[in-house]
Amino acid sequence: MVELMEKSAFGGLLPVEVGTCRIFAALPEPMHLVSPYKGQGKPLSDAMKKAHGMAFPAAGRATGKEGARLVWFGLEQAMLIGPAPDARLSEFAAVVDQSDGWAVLRLQGPQAEDVLARLVPVDMRAGHFKRGQTVRTQLQHLHVSITRVGSEVFQIMAMRSMAKTLVDELQGAMRLVAAR
Repeated sequence: MVELMEKSAFGGLLPVEVGTCRIFAALPEPMHLVSPYKGQGKPLSDAMKKAHGMAFPAAGRATGKEGARLVWFGLEQAMLIGPAPDARLSEFAAVVDQSDGWAVLRLQGPQAEDVLARLVPVDMRAGHFKRGQTVRTQLQHLHVSITRVGSEVFQIMAMRSMAKTLVDELQGAMRLVAAR
């Protein structure tokens, strides 16, 4: 019988520290894409509050906190990160396990905004992109989700197959910012 072993998406690439910033793998957590059935947005949000203590997020927002977060992921979609979804949610939404499909890391440091300014076409400065805000965007040529989870901390999610490229792009930008 073949024995399968769980492997990190980053395979020893992280952590990386350059200048005042560092990138590190987020702890692996269950991830489920939640998409309400037609007309079920409000009942789904109510069920989410009851089951997990957080409402279905508005566009560009994340609800919850560390260990149990619901991140807006597109038109009528959110990614539940942390807890296993309550079985009753399937009455109101399609709930699909995405745990193995995404690589999740954190970019942290006083110059994290400067690093992202070199890579994404979105203003990530604290005055424009506050804690709890999230965006689906391009990071160079990668499609990513970026959520501000702290004053100097961003959670960045990319498809698992692009984990090495994500680290390479961030590390390159970190070097450029540190060299200034």
